[in-house]
Amino acid sequence: MKLNQLFRLGCSIVASVLGLSMGHPAFAAERPNIVIILADDLGNADLGYRGSLIKTPHIDALARDGVRLESYYGLPVCTSARAALMTGRHPLRQGLQTLVIFPSHTYGLPTAERTLPQALHDVGYHTYMVGKWHLGHAHQKYWPQNRGFQHFYGNLVGEVDYFTKERGGIIDWQRNGKFLKEEGYYTDLIGNEAVRLIEQHDPAQPFFLYFSSLAAHAPYQAPQPQVDAYRDVFTDPKQRTYAAMISGLDTQVGRIVETLQKRGLRENTLIFFTTDNGGPTNAMFATGARPAAERAAETGSKPPCSNAPYSGGKGSLREGGVRLPAIVNWPGKLRPAVVNEPIHHIDVMPTLLALTGAQGDPQHPFDGRDVSATITEGVPSPHDDLLINVELFRGAIRRGRWKLIRVATLPGKTELFDVVADPGETQNLAEQHPDVVRDLETRLLGYAKQAKMSEWLKAQVDYLGAQSQTAFDPDYNIDAGLPTEKPALPQP
Repeated sequence: MKLNQLFRLGCSIVASVLGLSMGHPAFAAERPNIVIILADDLGNADLGYRGSLIKTPHIDALARDGVRLESYYGLPVCTSARAALMTGRHPLRQGLQTLVIFPSHTYGLPTAERTLPQALHDVGYHTYMVGKWHLGHAHQKYWPQNRGFQHFYGNLVGEVDYFTKERGGIIDWQRNGKFLKEEGYYTDLIGNEAVRLIEQHDPAQPFFLYFSSLAAHAPYQAPQPQVDAYRDVFTDPKQRTYAAMISGLDTQVGRIVETLQKRGLRENTLIFFTTDNGGPTNAMFATGARPAAERAAETGSKPPCSNAPYSGGKGSLREGGVRLPAIVNWPGKLRPAVVNEPIHHIDVMPTLLALTGAQGDPQHPFDGRDVSATITEGVPSPHDDLLINVELFRGAIRRGRWKLIRVATLPGKTELFDVVADPGETQNLAEQHPDVVRDLETRLLGYAKQAKMSEWLKAQVDYLGAQSQTAFDPDYNIDAGLPTEKPALPQP
């Protein structure tokens, strides 16, 4: 590595850890508008530009004209992925490293954590969120509008019916704390809201829009005309519906870009597209809203997602569960490119703060790094190693071309893969490279020692596998036409 690259890398790491504003020269401009588009449970291969038969022309255009991040990592499941994205920190520091917040759970993203919208709001951004939250619902202190978003429209728990917005007999659908009963398809509704917010926004103030799609998470539902459009493409009705859900998301992406263009905002708007985790490859991880037998009936023995060429899926530490499609698009500022350096959800917040001059919290230092030089120039990732996730019973870490997966539950398993030469993780090279295994196990253990006890493991003792009744703040507002009885909080 050249001396100037080493200097830039060192400065970037220091700035990111301290929450200072460094910013790469190629990013230098008046503070841009920022749009994060987060798909849900999207299969790695299920976009047009990745070879799918699913039609996604608007996302494909972002990829064609932007920077494609081809070694971008998330987390195995929804809650931990969103916590990393919103804080720039590993979810192990918040106790959110294991599974997801169930409807019956009363914990959430700790309120001491400084979030991305809070930091951007403090430097003059107007902050909007539409869609799925899944970082706490049982008390209003966890809700998006109390975590830095000035406007929130969507749902709080992990999944709802796309048409009724119902989960467990309760309609989980609100605008700024007021629960609503609305007709319409989920993806279309959040698209309408996003367009309206952009149309009404004062261009004198920068904005941050977090467009957090429920698609393509189960239950697999879409308007029938959109499903019928795939009648001659897929023979499996479930595959047609899944494809329609992704095309429906793509339509809303196109509407957002078009609205930005009409308002003259596109040139100064950075759009980042990714998903929270890989697509589910078994019914157990496709949906948690129903008992196991009903889940299998809903999704079949194998959900319709494809994470090719990777193995594994949602819930797994293999590449198919955590290595995700990701695109950064900013006209005039970023040239089309493909970047293969490892980047993670935790890098998004420190990179955006460096770009905008916003500040992190020294009491909660970032695990992520400012990766702007990697995105703009393809310089090596500022990470010496990249923790994917670590839990009480398993963990995964990548360093260079090597990735270690360690499973501690009996009989135990240690796997070492060269994910550059073998992205499908077909050959376990642990026995051939014991020194690499020892190094990565030591690093993984070091992270594990910093972990807070899993909130899911603490809470789930009370439920023994059941997701149970949805717990909402007892003071929440219920609009006319919704149930008038407030759901009881689960007893400890």
